[in-house]
Amino acid sequence: MVTNDASAPIPVPSLAGILELARTQRLSFTDLFQFAESRSAVGQRLEAAEVYKVWIAFNETHPFLHLVYFNYSVTLRQLGDVAGSIHALRACLKLNPRFGPAHINLGRALEDSGVATQAILQWQSFVEMTAESTADGLLHRLLALQHIGRVMENAGLLEDAETALWQAMELRPDKTEAGQHWSALRQRQCKWPTLVPSDHVSMRHLLDSMSPLALACFSDDPLFQLAKAYRYNKSFVGRPDTSGFSRKVPKQKTDGQRLRVGYVSSDLRDHAVGFALREVLELHDKKSLEIYAYYCGEPAAGDATQARMKAAVDCWRDIAALSDADAARQIADDDIDILVDVNGYTKHARTKIFAYRPAPVVVNFCGYPGTMGSPFHHYIIADEHIIPPENEIYYSEKVLRIACNQPIDRKRVIAERPSRAEAGLPEDAFVFACFNGMQKITQETFADWMKILLATTGSVLWLLAGNDDVDQRLRQAAEKAGVAPERLIFAPKAPNAKHLARIALADLFLDTFPYGAHSTAADALTMGLPILTFPGKSFAARFCHSIVAAAGVPELICSGPQSYIERAIGFANDPKSLRTIRESLQAKRETCALRDIPALASRLEALFWQMQAECEGGETPVPDLRNLDIYYDIGVELVQDNIAFPDDRGYRQAYRNKLAEWHDYAPFPYDSRLAAEGFTASTTGASGKS
Repeated sequence: MVTNDASAPIPVPSLAGILELARTQRLSFTDLFQFAESRSAVGQRLEAAEVYKVWIAFNETHPFLHLVYFNYSVTLRQLGDVAGSIHALRACLKLNPRFGPAHINLGRALEDSGVATQAILQWQSFVEMTAESTADGLLHRLLALQHIGRVMENAGLLEDAETALWQAMELRPDKTEAGQHWSALRQRQCKWPTLVPSDHVSMRHLLDSMSPLALACFSDDPLFQLAKAYRYNKSFVGRPDTSGFSRKVPKQKTDGQRLRVGYVSSDLRDHAVGFALREVLELHDKKSLEIYAYYCGEPAAGDATQARMKAAVDCWRDIAALSDADAARQIADDDIDILVDVNGYTKHARTKIFAYRPAPVVVNFCGYPGTMGSPFHHYIIADEHIIPPENEIYYSEKVLRIACNQPIDRKRVIAERPSRAEAGLPEDAFVFACFNGMQKITQETFADWMKILLATTGSVLWLLAGNDDVDQRLRQAAEKAGVAPERLIFAPKAPNAKHLARIALADLFLDTFPYGAHSTAADALTMGLPILTFPGKSFAARFCHSIVAAAGVPELICSGPQSYIERAIGFANDPKSLRTIRESLQAKRETCALRDIPALASRLEALFWQMQAECEGGETPVPDLRNLDIYYDIGVELVQDNIAFPDDRGYRQAYRNKLAEWHDYAPFPYDSRLAAEGFTASTTGASGKS
């Protein structure tokens, strides 16, 4: 809303008097804004709107009439009159066609009214008229391009969205929002290489704009991922104004008092995270814990998972409509002892809520495959496979462990198993499958798959369908690799129960790298489908390895990509060899760690009480965030140099070498990671360009 700094008092404070001044053209532009804003500030927006309406009717020749129309539109929008707001914005633009804020707001109003096409056309018209413009015009042009990209992405128009976002990036490469969506779009479309710089957008710009989640799909570099999370938190979350918040102190729990635990997530519904957590919530010991659920996602009326969760928890709160500060106040008022972040840096995350520190202890668990790199996440819950003790240096949180980091719901509904013909599969072929999202398929993983298909005559690869362009792009890549494109078969979207039923039609699941299967792996193993995987260094690259181990079939864990290729070929050429593994999966199904959800829930409760005891004793861990800007710059250098690391030792030594160079140039304090005991540069460890 346009504001004015003038502070002269309104001569006639009553509404009737103000309306009379407006009708007789004696209410100045400045006084109009002062009165309207003062009424809006105390919740009297109807009075503010009435004054704007009357002033507009009797001041049609005023040179700043377009600004009054704009403020009027904002007030109408606050009142819920979207149609009226649209009329006012269009009147504003008739008077000043290049007024950027009106173009932006009009597009948003049209989008919110369900006419996304008109919203895009509105923003495009502004983009076209501001090809050359002032600094303010360029800013609004940037916003318009970002909105176009966002809405087109949501509508599935990925190519068009990518184009709009690239225009925004070239306009302001230092602004990371457009680049964040652009790189994620490239991954979803299997466009390789993912990052392609230009004369205006450097590789550094592209890496800087990548989200932590997209980086996990791009690079198996846990130190770089830690540093990226730290920088992302600083730029997108930061330190909020906590002046109205008192720091929560731990409550001393006496015998018989329950621990109050809050789960915060946008995914407490029919979603992979919801499927994973719903039985855990049902199994929590209500004599020990009092469970609060804070839902910050989209409305989910009639959602079966959400209904089960609401029945399982002590208190359900929908905080989607609350501001971050108000949501934090609600959590603080609820006296939560342990607050669990089940989103991390994923879609619809409300990370800023945690930045207000509404609970004494904050935990990173279940929803995000990596460290938060924040000053207010104290613990991360993982398992010994995902984060072995020697890898704790890659995480800002204190690491606590459960038996397997992937909860499942043993009550999930599974439809009747279809035939291969009904699923669009050949009856007699060996079927390799991967049901991971397209964004996880890298150029290197796909090349490994093509080597496997070339060595196994008649086999097929069964993937989840993307859009038609993405499917066709992968078929063309297969053909280029010498594989007949029809050997790639795409499974259409299906309801969860039907998808689970069809999984077992495949012979062998091929995992992706560096971001492997998570809940998808648990689904496959639950249905008796073996998974071939190999671990990396980072959380996302070790998760599937953890699930396979928890299912009791560690023989499916390979040592690296070459072993993975050879084992896949061996199984396809000798399908009987898989029979023993399938039988083992079936025999261990109900006794393996993967399905021991009562034990998982019990272990979680023990960990929550451990956190509480440490908090009461003043021992809540403090995240070590020292030198992470330096680790980030080193990570960027290593990505740009395209260095391949033969093993963990070589990887760490590459960082030590770079740290030694940095320290020699400008000494910095040691930290608890690779700079723990000083630096010794070495020329060994890296294998050169990959």
